[in-house]
Amino acid sequence: MNRGECIVKKKYLLASTPIFLGVVCLIINSMIGSSVAPDGTLEEPFFLIPLSYLFVFVGIISVLFVSTISMFKKTNIIDFTSYF
Repeated sequence: MNRGECIVKKKYLLASTPIFLGVVCLIINSMIGSSVAPDGTLEEPFFLIPLSYLFVFVGIISVLFVSTISMFKKTNIIDFTSYF
């Protein structure tokens, strides 16, 4: 594996990290669960649900952005080398 392949793998790993964090938030939310207090209020870690959706959305956008930029850079390199 050369250095360029390693950089590409790190780039996609960094871009997909928010997706992993979103899944972890959903898992933690299901592990904690919800309960009803004696006074009738619902006790639940509700903040984890929108936070997980936000992480997944940001992760998908970042992966799409990184892959689009990589695709455009790759096509530009091919076009430049075809002229020489």
